[in-house]
Amino acid sequence: MPRDGAGPDFIEALARGLEVITAFTPGRPVMTLAEVAGATGLARPTARRILLTLAELGYVRTDGTGYALTPRVLDLGVAYVRSQGLWEVARPYMERLSARTNESCSIAQLDGSDIVYVARVAVPKIVALAVQIGTRFPALQTSLGKVLLAAMSSAEVDAVLAQPTRSGLEPRWRPDKAERDAELREVRARGWALTDQQLALGIRSVAAPIRDGDGTVIAALNVNTHAAETTTEHLVEHHLPLLLQAAGDISADFARLTTVPHTTRAS
Repeated sequence: MPRDGAGPDFIEALARGLEVITAFTPGRPVMTLAEVAGATGLARPTARRILLTLAELGYVRTDGTGYALTPRVLDLGVAYVRSQGLWEVARPYMERLSARTNESCSIAQLDGSDIVYVARVAVPKIVALAVQIGTRFPALQTSLGKVLLAAMSSAEVDAVLAQPTRSGLEPRWRPDKAERDAELREVRARGWALTDQQLALGIRSVAAPIRDGDGTVIAALNVNTHAAETTTEHLVEHHLPLLLQAAGDISADFARLTTVPHTTRAS
């Protein structure tokens, strides 16, 4: 049956296929047909047809008993990143920032109450949480998320954070509304955000906004450090100025990119 609120152009089969893909999480990378059906609320015959279709397209593999996603699923996320043009603009600045700080740096955007990493330059260090393109964390407990939430109105923040996280992670810091709003006001006033082990032990980072030509915050850039190696003072006094410069340069280049006329030649 069509879901409530769906318009006449809503393609139920496509929605169900995407639900099956997103049912696979870090805690359950391999699932049986029954588990997929249970996780998505689909009837087993429907779930089976979707899984077989995804397998035929190369997005799912099976050993006959369990199903798992294949790396081809990453193409869906990469298509988004490439379509934005942000990675091409940001890459040289992120590489320079990482080299000057000797730390990993990342760009993230909001998806519901989570941040999702869309670009990253990493250095080989052992950290408490593994991060790659597509990784999601609760937004409020990350420097990247604080920057993105601070760009919103109070009502928008309430609506966003009312959505359940899909990260599978329980953060250490769980502020009430008053503490949360005070933190976001401070971020908004100073133009950057800091997190000190609020997400998980050992994670300390600072982030700044990336803006488009209209000044709208479209993403956030951070420098991530290990708390045992980098003090808060060093993070703010040394890494932050370099981060703010990189974020400003990326914003300026992205604004110029979006103002360049794009024409298509007929072949």
